[in-house]
Amino acid sequence: MEQPNEPTPAELDAFRNEVRAWIAKNAPPKPKWKLPDSFMEVGTDEQFAYLQAWQAKVYKAGYLGMTWPVEYGGGGKHSALQRVVTSEMARANVPFMVNVIGLMWAGPTILKLGTHEQKAEYIPKILSGEEIWCQGFSEPENGSDLANAQMTARREGDEYVLDGTKIWTSLGKYAAHMILLARTDKSGPSKYHGLSFFLAPMRIPNVTTVPIKKLTGEHGFTETHFEGARIQASRLLGREGDGWAVAINVLAFERGAEGGQAGGLAMVPLRVAQVIDVARKLTRDGKPAIDDPLVRERLLQFVIEERGLELSLQRTRIPALAGPRPFAIPMMGKLRVTEFRRRLCAFAVSLQGANANLYVGDPDAYSDGDWQRGYMNAFSATIGGGTSQIQMNIIGERVLGLGKG
Repeated sequence: MEQPNEPTPAELDAFRNEVRAWIAKNAPPKPKWKLPDSFMEVGTDEQFAYLQAWQAKVYKAGYLGMTWPVEYGGGGKHSALQRVVTSEMARANVPFMVNVIGLMWAGPTILKLGTHEQKAEYIPKILSGEEIWCQGFSEPENGSDLANAQMTARREGDEYVLDGTKIWTSLGKYAAHMILLARTDKSGPSKYHGLSFFLAPMRIPNVTTVPIKKLTGEHGFTETHFEGARIQASRLLGREGDGWAVAINVLAFERGAEGGQAGGLAMVPLRVAQVIDVARKLTRDGKPAIDDPLVRERLLQFVIEERGLELSLQRTRIPALAGPRPFAIPMMGKLRVTEFRRRLCAFAVSLQGANANLYVGDPDAYSDGDWQRGYMNAFSATIGGGTSQIQMNIIGERVLGLGKG
């Protein structure tokens, strides 16, 4: 397929102005209830409906999936335009896209490895938000050991019969489909053999979801049970037994090591400037906390780190600056960004002194406990897609060439 021409700086400026004006006119009004921090916290019908309507509006305007093929509902445009849209969304602090797993992981994987029929069936509804996707990787007994998945898929004629349980299913209550890793053969020489990858429907008999209440009080996750659930063999992505290779592709998209995502925000934007504002409003010994030289020093460190993360992201698009290890920065991105968000929230909480113990709903809590909730929710991003510890091992082994510990 012929690649679109890269926009000129003047064309990008004009497009940015267009997007900025559209967002100013069409951004949804702030709801009366708390907006979740990310798709992993969407737990009520009103939250879901609000976010689904916003995604549909963005897609209808042509600002989502701009680089995806036109024949599957995309825009067929240059990726620079999609980056402009996403950056303007972050600047305006508009809501995130609810169908993150579809837009960022499942969709790109289907476009890369799926058949024409699979692309035509799934991609348009991923973009519009009409069909929500969830992920079936983790299992109750296997933790971060993805390759040790024990859920089974048994072939019977033109169907597979699924048995097993997946856990930490984000948006499981609302999902129409699940990207699912299951074992089709237990006789392989290692745990990496005999796995297959499915685009499994969720709204079929013998599939049930049980909500999981988190420490924050939200129900963003579910436990999903498959008990003799039958799906068509055409739901297999790739060949039977090649599931591990497909899963690696998904993780590359999830961790940002490979591009091709549909754009939009994956979570509520968080900037150091917001914490600086907190430091100006809160007091220590009768003075604004920002007057404390130690507070200013920490804030300056955060500003430097934030700017460094932004510039590193830009380096990935310039081969001469990416160096001899072009995938090093993308592979580090997930680790650095999620840990940065966690530490930034923790610092904002620490500025509150004794009131840091107060939480959402307490009338005396600063900003209704937003920062406390944000801090606890930040851990989900440091765990999902591979824990920070796993990420450090991957970087050490595959980027730095260190031996396994």
